[in-house]
Order: sequence, then structure tokens, then C-alpha cells
Amino acid sequence: MVTARHGSSRAASLVRRGLRDVATGRFERSLAGLTAAGAVVTTLEIYTSHDSASFGNKMMWWPIVVVPTLVPAGVAAVLSKRAARTVLPVASVLVIANGLQGTYLHARGIAQKPGGWKLAAYNLEMGPPLFAPALASLVGGMGLLASLLRREGERDTGPALVAARGVRVLGAASAAARPGRAVARGLARGVR
Repeated sequence: MVTARHGSSRAASLVRRGLRDVATGRFERSLAGLTAAGAVVTTLEIYTSHDSASFGNKMMWWPIVVVPTLVPAGVAAVLSKRAARTVLPVASVLVIANGLQGTYLHARGIAQKPGGWKLAAYNLEMGPPLFAPALASLVGGMGLLASLLRREGERDTGPALVAARGVRVLGAASAAARPGRAVARGLARGVR
């Protein structure tokens, strides 16, 4: 029988491990999974927003096609280290680019409203949401960051062991002699 005390110590242990993984740059799988989930929510939000505008511009279909590519890419990255290095960054860059394009198109849409930017207080509320496409880019940025991080559960060997233990392990003499270089080296080892 599992007691409440045992359950709480297990939860605390999982939290400590999760925090250690984040501190050492080891949350590729978790962030890839969050990217896939974020892409689902973002796509649904974009669809409902663009549907309420009756897809008046054909460009409104682009994020409905592009953003969902992060779902299979994110799931594949959770399951495969190779997919995390190949498929996920490509899909992420496409989503980032589409979000930047959408931000430009939304800004242009606000400018085309009566009064344009002179009536920004009104047109920002009544026109296309200026920052919504940037949020899609943020989900793409999460995927790109995930592709740069190390995977949870990998064994630390060599330089990775130093990074996992933090910059403190580099040695007091080395850090005192060249603190900027030691910190940069430790940070570089934290991210592949």
C-alpha cells in the first residue's frame, strides 16, 4: 500500500529531477511535447479567429497548414533523438517565419482600417490581432529551442558531466583566473 508520505516524497523527487533537468539544459523531450501541444491549441485558436473573419484573405489559410506541422514533428522529437535534430527545427523555422509574416499582414490590416494607425487605440481592438501571429512564432521558437537542448535520461560523460554539475565543478583556480571564459564554456556545454 502506498502511503501519502511515500507519494509526496516521490512527487518531490520528480520535481527535484525536473528542476535539475531544466538547470542543466536537459528537457528536449518535455519541450518538444509542449511544442506539439502548443501547436494544437494555437492552430485551433487561429482557425476560430480566421473563420470568424470568413477567411477573407487566402493568406489566412497558411497558418492553418503550417502551424500543425509542429504536432507530428514535436511527437517525433519526443520519441526520436534524430527527429529532434532534423524534423523539429525545420518545422519550427517554418512556423516562426509564418508568424512573422502574419504579424506583418496583421499590422498592414490595421493600417488599412479607416484612420489606420492614427486611430491605433480603436483599430488595434477592432482590427486583426497584432500580436497573435507572434504567439504562433513563440510556439515555433519553443520547438527550435527544444532541438538545441539535450535529452532527458542521457548519461553524462566527459564534457557533459561537467555541464551537468554546473560551472562550479570547473575548479576555483580556473574560474578565478578566467571567470568569463569558464562561465561561457560551462554554458556552452549545457546546450549542445
